[in-house]
Amino acid sequence: MKFKPANHIQDLQYFGEFGGVNPSISDSSTYTFLSAKTMFDTFEGNADGCYLYSRHSSPSNLYLGEALAAMEGTETATVTASGMGAITPVLLQLCASGEHIVSSRTIYGGTYAFLKNFAPRLGINTSFVDITKLDVVEAAITPNTKVLYCESVSNPLLEVADIKGLSKIAKKHNLQLVVDNTFSPLSISPLKLGADVVVHSLTKFINGSSDTVGGVVCGTRELIDQLRNVNDGAAMLLGSTMDSLRSASVLKNLRTLHIRMQQHSHNAQYLAEKFEKDGLKTVYPGLSSHPSHELFKSMMNEKYGFSGMLTIDVGTLDKANALMELMQERNLGYLAVSLGFYKTLFSAPGSSTSSEIPEDEQAEMGLNNGLIRFSIGLDADIERTYNMMKACMIELNILESEMA
Repeated sequence: MKFKPANHIQDLQYFGEFGGVNPSISDSSTYTFLSAKTMFDTFEGNADGCYLYSRHSSPSNLYLGEALAAMEGTETATVTASGMGAITPVLLQLCASGEHIVSSRTIYGGTYAFLKNFAPRLGINTSFVDITKLDVVEAAITPNTKVLYCESVSNPLLEVADIKGLSKIAKKHNLQLVVDNTFSPLSISPLKLGADVVVHSLTKFINGSSDTVGGVVCGTRELIDQLRNVNDGAAMLLGSTMDSLRSASVLKNLRTLHIRMQQHSHNAQYLAEKFEKDGLKTVYPGLSSHPSHELFKSMMNEKYGFSGMLTIDVGTLDKANALMELMQERNLGYLAVSLGFYKTLFSAPGSSTSSEIPEDEQAEMGLNNGLIRFSIGLDADIERTYNMMKACMIELNILESEMA
């Protein structure tokens, strides 16, 4: 049976307190008990269905976590106040001082900064490798390694991780494979390919309206219970709790994720093919020229395409900035970081979302100054969008006029 993540979301049915079609929002920070013993049992984790304090859990957060676990096919999940609020507790829960992580070298700048600059203060060190080369990944493993970390589709270079191959290495060396699936929700289901833990920044495609920051950890009940443990759980003690009102908002938006991902992917595929035909250096996993095109195809779920992220390289940062400013002026999108919005967002990652990575390391991994990262929006007439973008490029001499 093929895994169909949208069906698992659709099959969840919640009723509000008064029969509403949306679950009631639990707008409380603390919860009352009818007996002191029940409060004690709840503190000890032995009272199902009882709530103690919203930093620990709340009905609204559990509804959203259950839906996201269903989407990823994991036993359960816990939601957090940001994507980094999901990533950092997982790594700190799985690794102790003196232990080691092997990570993809092309990851979100905040994750890179945490692993490179902050985790060593706690005695946790990381080797950054080309995640597309399984022999290089395995060679970096030491006796102290506990985690393999990667992104399904990397930020911002759109490298694709061979999750099945990485899973074999992880199991061989008794490691936990943690996969950030933010760029490819629904398109790729890492757990079904052998990942142990799946994280998302809910801020991006899953919420889809750029009005909320959030994160989620999807994994085994054992791991999630450890993260929530009142005595030594990293998610509990670091306090990255999602607000119940925000949880309810994300849960409503999750219902349309399958429709949105289809349109994001359709539009990105169209633009990538056109840009490449125009002679622009274009990277998109849906192009046959992408080195991991066939790998992505072998992992993807039906219908949702290759996601909504693409890059083009226009040569220099000055050209990139001029193009982005002109496209924003022509109402083609916003010069902004993040992704998954209904309008197209574009940024030069070397000077924004990946600026935490030193310039020499950016150059080594192929992150050039002229690179523009696009999060393609839900435009109804993508041909019109393309023609307007191309006109901007011709005006700035990035492309030659066909009339010349």
